[in-house]
Amino acid sequence: MLAHKKPHLPTKTCPVCERPFAWRKKWAKDWEQVIYCSERCRKNKNKHEDQSYLVWK
Repeated sequence: MLAHKKPHLPTKTCPVCERPFAWRKKWAKDWEQVIYCSERCRKNKNKHEDQSYLVWK
């Protein structure tokens, strides 16, 4: 049996990897303060800011 999808969950975009991420139960109390999708992105936030001028869009 397949797990059901949860399209009704709120999403945000991670400022480091620029990927969307969805609400998780562990973030229920502080969803408004959640900024990064993972610990990896949170730890690399400064590296991303320093190299932002290298990204060509």
